[in-house]
Amino acid sequence: MKIIQITDTHVSPNKPHFNGNWEPLARWINDSGADLVIHTGDLSVDGADKDEDLAFSMDLMRQVTAPMLIVPGNHDVGHLPDSAQPVNAERLARWRRMVGPDRWMEDHGNWRLIGLNSQLMGFEDAEDDGQFEWLEKALEGREGRRVALFAHKPLFVDRPDEGDTGYWSVRPNQRKRLYDLIAAHDVALFASGHLHWAWKGGFDTTATVWAPPAAFILDKMEREMPGERFVGAAIHTLGDEITTELVAVPGMTAYFLDDVVEEVYPQAAHKVARDAAQ
Repeated sequence: MKIIQITDTHVSPNKPHFNGNWEPLARWINDSGADLVIHTGDLSVDGADKDEDLAFSMDLMRQVTAPMLIVPGNHDVGHLPDSAQPVNAERLARWRRMVGPDRWMEDHGNWRLIGLNSQLMGFEDAEDDGQFEWLEKALEGREGRRVALFAHKPLFVDRPDEGDTGYWSVRPNQRKRLYDLIAAHDVALFASGHLHWAWKGGFDTTATVWAPPAAFILDKMEREMPGERFVGAAIHTLGDEITTELVAVPGMTAYFLDDVVEEVYPQAAHKVARDAAQ
């Protein structure tokens, strides 16, 4: 089975700075012979607060001929409780109404594919706990199938036992819950996006992948991270094992967010300026 993972498309009808990367990416996907496409979030520039961003994003996604499964990112449903746009009932309802479920499970032969809403992880509320209960049942009921997990945020940035990375990865309490479930079941892959870096690594017997972003990379406005900076997609081939190829898709432009952050994400620009002044 051939799965194309895309992530962080950041498209919008009102802030079209990165929209030009969609046409070459969609064409490449449609020519790839993929059996399934999985989008690991940040579909939109600001779908968390704008219906038109999610509607525009989904119109573009429908240009892909293969079936597509999608999980939300922070720009689609919000982020942590102390952020400027925390996940809330209204934002989750918008996603579920306009895009679909924010978590899902599909079986394909000897594989169970599971999509998670990593934006809930860290709230330690009914939504967060409910997703973990659902995940535990999905893993317990796999009936011998191997498992691939997909989410927006990665488990870790630099090392599996690191502390709280704030904005960037799953928080330590939820990471520990995921590690316990992964260790108890045959989870071969945890694939994510969010960091705008492309990287393949792992811990224990689980491969970890950050798919290349589709919209932009980061220059100096954020810290260096493991991996490489380019735009593109990941190809996961599922057989007896999983193999992954990180691809720089022809025709896509590696825009720097730094160049347009004041226009696209002014709150992020102000945070960078405050951090630099401290």
